Amino acid sequence: MNTTDNPSGAGKSLALPRHAAGESSAPLIAVGREVGPRASDPVVSVVIHTVFVVSGISALLYQLIWQRSLLMLYGSNTESVAMVVTAFMLGLGLGSLAGGIVTVKPRAPLVLLFSVTELLIGAYGMISLRLFHWVGAWTLRAGALETGLLALALVFVPTLLMGATLPMLVAYRVNTTGHVGHSVSWLYFVYTLGGGIGAFLAGFVILHQFGLANSIHVAAVLNLFCALSVLTVWILREKQS
Repeated sequence: MNTTDNPSGAGKSLALPRHAAGESSAPLIAVGREVGPRASDPVVSVVIHTVFVVSGISALLYQLIWQRSLLMLYGSNTESVAMVVTAFMLGLGLGSLAGGIVTVKPRAPLVLLFSVTELLIGAYGMISLRLFHWVGAWTLRAGALETGLLALALVFVPTLLMGATLPMLVAYRVNTTGHVGHSVSWLYFVYTLGGGIGAFLAGFVILHQFGLANSIHVAAVLNLFCALSVLTVWILREKQS
């Protein structure tokens, strides 16, 4: 049957319009290339993930060292332990929120902010035990509530900085790779892994070998390593580009 003689145009329905047949597929593929994952420098990837492991180790070192130091000053009571753990959880949570707010700014120097934050954590760590002893000497007769609040105040600021480092480095990694899910999951994994390694090393190796005073120096050196490693990689990539 000749389709040209069919007034209803039923035969014409078999022909696809040109734009539906394939012309529109080119823009879709082009868009996919623009928003898809970008190639990642393996050296940068190794450095970033190593820094996150080391950062997790340092954070757990600080937690155990500060907790033992405060318990030595104020005694092993429920209030002191609860406040130290509360300060860590509260500081990490609010720090992550603050770091997330910073990362949404389009021109935020994430690498510089991360490096400065790590250096500030290390600087506080170096003076923390002396500060704890000085505050403890002035508050020997403080009550349980005052002791708990002092313990929270002494630990809150550095843990706030620790919490801010995670979203900063995650945002930098996402910006360089273009892959949100892969970057976030792997960085969170290695950070948690570092925390587990730090808890083991602190409890069974570092504190036994070096004591509180020298162990805090180990944690500060790890902060310095994190800051310089990320900053060095960033400077080298900027020179290459």
